[in-house]
Amino acid sequence: MEVFVRNLPEQSTEKQVRNIFRPRLALLDINVFHCYKPTGKPFAKITIHDPLKASKFLDLHGQTRSGGKGFDSVKQKIFHMRKPVNCMQSRSPPDEFVLKSLDREEQGRNASHHHPTQSLQATARSQRKYDFSQLQCGSLDYDADDLGFVAHYQLTLAGSLTIGQHFVRVDLTTSDPMLPRKQLQLPYHSVNSLIVGKSTNPYMTFTLSEAPRMFEQIPELTDVIRSLGMVGLSVPAKPTDPKRRRITALDSSHQAVVSNSLSYRFRLRPKDAQTVLASKDLPGNLEAVPWVVSAIVQDRMQLQMSRINTALGTHDELFSFETKFQLQALAQNGYLPPYKVLELMEIIKAEFHTVDHQTLAAAVRRLRLQIPFPGVGTESSGLSLDTLQLRLVENYSAIQQETAYSRNVTEQYEQLAMIHKATVTPAGTYLEGPEPEIKNRVLRKYSRFINYFLQVTFADEDGEPMRYDRTSSLAEIFHGRFKKVLESSITIAGRPYEFLGFSHSSLRAQTCWFMAPFVVEGEVLHARLVIKNLGNFSAIRSPAKCAARIGQNFSQALCSVEIPPFAFRKIPEVERVDERGIKRTFSDGVGTCSAAILDRIHAAYAQSRRLKPTVCQIRYAGAKGMISLDERLEGEALCLRQSMIKFQADATQIEICGAGFRSLPMFLNRQLIKILEDLGVPSQAFMELQDEAVEQLRITSENPVNAGYYLQRNGIGKAARLSWLVHKLHYIGILFSDEGFLRDTLELSVLTQLRELKYRSRIYVERGFTAYGRLIFNCIVNFAKHKQGIMDETEFLKEGQIHCSVKNEKTGLILTGRVIITRAPALHPGDVQYVDAVDVPQDSPLRALHNCVVFSSKGKRDLPSQLSGGDLDGDLYNIIYDDSLIPTKTTEPADYPTVTPIDIGREVSRSDITDFFVQFMETDQLGRIATLHQTLADRSPGGVFSSDCILLAEMASTAVDFSKTGIPVDLTKLPRSPRERPDFQAPGPRVLLENAISIAEMQYGWNEEWENEDDDNDLADARPGIRYYSSNKVLGQLYRSIDERDFFTEIQRRSRPARELQQISVADKVWDYVQANAALIQYEHYLPFARDIKEAYEDNMIDTMVQHSFHPTSFVSEIEVFAGSLVGKDGAQTRRQRESSTGMKDKHDRDVTYTVQCILQGEEEDSSKAEALERSMACLYVGVHERRTRPRFGRLVSFTWVAAAVCLKEVEKFVNA
Repeated sequence: MEVFVRNLPEQSTEKQVRNIFRPRLALLDINVFHCYKPTGKPFAKITIHDPLKASKFLDLHGQTRSGGKGFDSVKQKIFHMRKPVNCMQSRSPPDEFVLKSLDREEQGRNASHHHPTQSLQATARSQRKYDFSQLQCGSLDYDADDLGFVAHYQLTLAGSLTIGQHFVRVDLTTSDPMLPRKQLQLPYHSVNSLIVGKSTNPYMTFTLSEAPRMFEQIPELTDVIRSLGMVGLSVPAKPTDPKRRRITALDSSHQAVVSNSLSYRFRLRPKDAQTVLASKDLPGNLEAVPWVVSAIVQDRMQLQMSRINTALGTHDELFSFETKFQLQALAQNGYLPPYKVLELMEIIKAEFHTVDHQTLAAAVRRLRLQIPFPGVGTESSGLSLDTLQLRLVENYSAIQQETAYSRNVTEQYEQLAMIHKATVTPAGTYLEGPEPEIKNRVLRKYSRFINYFLQVTFADEDGEPMRYDRTSSLAEIFHGRFKKVLESSITIAGRPYEFLGFSHSSLRAQTCWFMAPFVVEGEVLHARLVIKNLGNFSAIRSPAKCAARIGQNFSQALCSVEIPPFAFRKIPEVERVDERGIKRTFSDGVGTCSAAILDRIHAAYAQSRRLKPTVCQIRYAGAKGMISLDERLEGEALCLRQSMIKFQADATQIEICGAGFRSLPMFLNRQLIKILEDLGVPSQAFMELQDEAVEQLRITSENPVNAGYYLQRNGIGKAARLSWLVHKLHYIGILFSDEGFLRDTLELSVLTQLRELKYRSRIYVERGFTAYGRLIFNCIVNFAKHKQGIMDETEFLKEGQIHCSVKNEKTGLILTGRVIITRAPALHPGDVQYVDAVDVPQDSPLRALHNCVVFSSKGKRDLPSQLSGGDLDGDLYNIIYDDSLIPTKTTEPADYPTVTPIDIGREVSRSDITDFFVQFMETDQLGRIATLHQTLADRSPGGVFSSDCILLAEMASTAVDFSKTGIPVDLTKLPRSPRERPDFQAPGPRVLLENAISIAEMQYGWNEEWENEDDDNDLADARPGIRYYSSNKVLGQLYRSIDERDFFTEIQRRSRPARELQQISVADKVWDYVQANAALIQYEHYLPFARDIKEAYEDNMIDTMVQHSFHPTSFVSEIEVFAGSLVGKDGAQTRRQRESSTGMKDKHDRDVTYTVQCILQGEEEDSSKAEALERSMACLYVGVHERRTRPRFGRLVSFTWVAAAVCLKEVEKFVNA
């Protein structure tokens, strides 16, 4: 039932209205209700799920007729601001989705009452808000052995500190109404420690891993008028106007220290300090530690940083740039106080007279991973200069030993370069790396000057991209902080790095390239000259297009191949004019090559592959796109079209960005599922596919054989031979599931895939695949050297036909029959189309092609452009030939008019490009549009055919093209985002990795205790959070059919059978087996070698754990690295986590492969493989018996299982021999 509430002050907020009614509703056992209060209106609506309880409420507080007499008859009157509040039953029925969301919330509350668990929500407390009289920002340090606080910034100003649900909110008051109020937010995930003094020293000290988020009130015009004494004037604010702006610091003094002074201290009232210490229910796993932290006086942070920057900018033969970079990172990232880094430099001068610069830089970098955070549980000796010196010397010696038998990763993999990186946040600039990155054209061209290039990412303080926030203006961050960095430079060790450019993919990742000037053949090369040398961009008048063309040079290329100049030929486009007079280019982005050219590519790119690709994604001079084999081309021929040539440049090398080695698997996603549902595919088809996928995950824990095959099928631990190890342990009578680390690796992988199913509906389609697209044409070029060629168009495929040949190393398939084809992202119902897959004659040149989709050149409109506006320059297309997923109908594809890029009427400058980069970061709304499309498609009876969804599909097309046109989405046209959303969009519970894998409890709806977290806070959002209803569409059914907690409990029960406590560990059993089968083998002389191998492996492991964390002071777990998958915070992985997981897995696989090679081949180049068994036994012994605990990282265990797999394989060979 809906209750209509009248006579409210127009200025009252929704939160205030909820507070008026909550206690009265609670007396009637109404704990779940919905409140809607339009901004600036004198009424509100209260929706109550249970109509009987709603009737009881109206019996007490409602009136049956309007006016004063009607209010007089109310049994229990409600007043607000001394005005009567009128309540009546609404004439309108309650909103369907509000009722659904209330029903789901009520069910969730009932379930939580039946299964009470400890979660992040706290029980009722007497006090959550504390006043303070002083704020200090600084760091913890030691005075001799005493822990103390070093204040680098102080503000003697009254304020309040509120313990909220997700963060500590710090509100600063001001006596001057003309001055804006300010606020800090300290998220709990960033709090390393909380120290509270006693009543004689009532300070509350938070030590953080990242700078806090800071906000400033945006004064409303009415407030300014009132402060000026102009009574009677009122200018209402727009409901959409944000009330606050994000700022980078509290003031200029705070700006100088905010990035690396990460301890915040507040002076409380003595009694409040005791209250905090007595609290047992602090949220976010906070624990208040009693400790008296004295004040320590040091030089100002600005002075310390000035000294170290001067020292690092001074030329010194002992300190290479690589070493200076690591030293600056120690101070700039807050690992050590700057004064201590200066002292460390003096130690290096005294200790290292002649050094290998790479080794010294690596030793200093490793020091970052060994420095403990100052705090109550940290001994002062851990941060003393003596300890730092000892660790540095040990690191240097260990790295020297490791490099005696190892090669740098860039020596092992020619396509990689070690790149230094920086992350720019609102508060500071943090240095990271160097880390391996795939080379691009610029890095190849200037390969001797790699460390003059810097990869820069712009992000929020937690390392995630800056996101749209409807409650806060981010203008100061984007146009102030970020733009200033892009327009100026980042100084590292005296080198000024300035903006250079970005690729298309890095633009979406908010990442770009900077460079410092260097000298080549007597000429100083700076950013503008490097860009000039890449090609001629002067004719381009659009900043977005110019940035995209320059960005082609920053595309990652796995290899480059020398091409003779005479091989290049231009061939005509295939174009048609439709009935509306619109010219359609069927050959957009695609060319051909001869077998001789492809042989050159195979020699450089596909040496180890038995199946050679016949289609490649390339960059050549100013051209980009796809090339495919045409066997009829003689000699060496590279045929490109004008649509591929984006700018003029000289080149002799073709760069390979990707190739069709194999067809990629086909996975459904939520957008595609919704379109197929609305095109007539029954929900049962999707349910059966998901049930099959869930069952495949479920049976992995039934026995070791299933577990091993699962690991093999998904490539988990491939380099470590994990699948083989699981099978081998089973064969020799040892259960791998008795070993916690191995068991957790399997469980984490299974849980990650389950969450991909539940939270992304990423369902594998066996009868489907993903491949590159290309055009059917036959281009025959007959020429000797320097002769012009000709083209013959045969036009075999008819309109609406495709040709698909799928091959791997063992099997092949030529697809025939009716199929559907689509391309991501698919939002318009016409993005899915029927096509007929056909075979071609045996003598057709198309027979030579595989792992691609060949499109017809006939018809009025090319098919790729009908599929989400695709083309043939490298787009991937999805083909489904599963009869159960073929829709009963299709609809006309979208046909959006071609958008002309912005023309500024002059040559594009660097400032124009950086302006566009900032604009893109600020207004990239593709994700927001896609999410809103999901919501509205679920709520609307018309689904994806509804007018709002059709509009959103067009806006998504504009958002996709934004990076090329410079024209952003017009957000004023964006449909209103409803507060009630389908349950499949709800966040999931967190996965906890401490000790053992577990799933945190999930909260439904709002927690009453926390709902007022931001009450009376003008800087906070006045609107409530999102409610979720149970969707009856197929996505809701798929979502609810997976209970991840029950599923995970079941597989843990299977993998942890009830048995007596094991007296002997699995590792010890493996060692006993090895000794029993290789009793006479002498391995002891290899123990020093094994210790070095283990040390190198674990150092690489720690480096990976830190490198793939999204913040420089935190790290991912060893099990995530070993399993090759980062855990999603609130459900499935984010796009950034998926991309990082891929890079993390690749790096770890390289490290493991190298470790295995070292064990098998030894440390010397001429070592014999004959003693591989001895070396593997030594490594296994060290892994089993010599485990050590590393500061911050604990005990690492995965080396034991890498060594075990190698050793058991060598023992098998020995026994069989």
